[in-house]
Amino acid sequence: MLVSREVENMAIQIGSALKSYGYMLATAESCTGGAVATAVTDIAGSSEWFERGFVTYSNEAKREMLGVAQETLTSYGAVSEAVVREMVTGTLYHSHAQIALAVSGIAGPAGGMPDKPVGTVWFAWGVKGGQCIVRLHHFSGDRAEIRMQSVCIAFQGVLELLNQVTEVA
Repeated sequence: MLVSREVENMAIQIGSALKSYGYMLATAESCTGGAVATAVTDIAGSSEWFERGFVTYSNEAKREMLGVAQETLTSYGAVSEAVVREMVTGTLYHSHAQIALAVSGIAGPAGGMPDKPVGTVWFAWGVKGGQCIVRLHHFSGDRAEIRMQSVCIAFQGVLELLNQVTEVA
């Protein structure tokens, strides 16, 4: 995956903010398949602020690695608000990070349903012991474009969360 200049600049901003507050970031990714972690680790020195990434593409991985409940997956599906909330909770629990993000969606070209078409992506961002923000986005484009747009939104959410956290710190 070629990382855009915009994504690279956001990753640098995130790293600078995390370092200045002594925070670490962890990621939980499904439809992006590790693209967020790749964009982060493309930045030299990211080991100072990136703790770990979970690529939990299957439901089993979401359950085993992050503790997402089977009943949540059954009731709401992997691409849902409930699942990304549990992914963030599990990421914070199973890491040493203070900030986490989760992404789960349908990048296509197949897999869409009438209520969850291709391009449907849920995001969650959380702070250890604090708030969790969840958002739904609908993207257009091919698989690569949907994944890149997802990385951009994931980073924008981290930056917004860091601004909120640091305003009250």
